[in-house]
Amino acid sequence: MRNSSLLDEAYNLCEEGEYTLALEYYDLILYKDPSNVAALINKGVTLQNMGKITQSIKCYDTAILLDSKSVDALVNKGSALHTLGRFHDAIDCYDRALKVYPKFAMAVAYKGLSLGELGLLKDAIRCFNLALKIDKKYDVALNNKALAMELLRKNSKLKPKLSRAN
Repeated sequence: MRNSSLLDEAYNLCEEGEYTLALEYYDLILYKDPSNVAALINKGVTLQNMGKITQSIKCYDTAILLDSKSVDALVNKGSALHTLGRFHDAIDCYDRALKVYPKFAMAVAYKGLSLGELGLLKDAIRCFNLALKIDKKYDVALNNKALAMELLRKNSKLKPKLSRAN
């Protein structure tokens, strides 16, 4: 079997939830070709799906070492870091991806998610709006923009108005 067909088979196994078997395929591909960036990224995604976040980040880091402009590796690493609550580090990954591909709606929307987690709702909404300019139907941006706007409204109602001292 060629690496590309092994890669396709591993991807299909992952889609079916057969993560352990998919990992075996990715390991076989990487044994034959340790610099296969696609296999590293997909192995990272599989590990992330299994809840093995730290291991997934190692796969993304290796992919990034091999291809520093891999937006898929950068965004997936950002997503894994977000899962660990490392929002600033996640934003750094999204920003690096956006330097390579400025109109990557997923990177912009995911940056918005991390900004939202940091309580920077206005910045998050700006990101969601930008993602929607790129892709009008991007559900992550649509749903989270509405949520961020609602949170912003609730927060502004909770804050007491400061009165001027006369």
